[in-house]
Amino acid sequence: MPKLTRIYTRTGDNGTTGLVGGQRVMKNTLRIETYGTVDELSSAIGIARTALRPLLATHRRAQRLDQWLAWTQDALFNLGSDLATLPGDRWEGMPLVTEPDITALERAIDEAQRDLEPLNNFIHPGGSFPGAYLHLARTICRRAERLLVTLRESDDGVSLDTQHYLNRLSDALFVWSRWINAELNEPEYLWNAKTQPPT
Repeated sequence: MPKLTRIYTRTGDNGTTGLVGGQRVMKNTLRIETYGTVDELSSAIGIARTALRPLLATHRRAQRLDQWLAWTQDALFNLGSDLATLPGDRWEGMPLVTEPDITALERAIDEAQRDLEPLNNFIHPGGSFPGAYLHLARTICRRAERLLVTLRESDDGVSLDTQHYLNRLSDALFVWSRWINAELNEPEYLWNAKTQPPT
């Protein structure tokens, strides 16, 4: 693990940043944009966890959700580290997102879905603060996934597992937002395709 003894180094003042293997690349390259968006996603999840904190002592579902979100942030750090490392610089035992992580997300989705009414229409993002923040995280996750798909088109060294993980995570974030909103008795607002402006 690197020691972060000095936060500013001035090495990025010329618009470049360092990959794990030491290579310098421009900060606006697709690889950097992709793992930067993964970092943004983790930050949004961190806000959702902050919003959950007052509920942890009184809501078992909030406790369970926080456990899943804590694991998710660790997994996203592993995913981002993978993206910041070129294939030739990976090492044995490097923490990566793999198939068991994807399966774990599917298990989490199934667990939450058992408590939810089926949806027959699209819903608007919102509800409780934790639920709304998870909806926001979902949209960031979708953007990260789109970037990753584009990156994989030009770089076959990017693991397909990372793409599958982000795809499944966006589903999980949607279900988790509904799950915590239901726990807090927050209504779901359905999309009205024939909406009219207020009079």
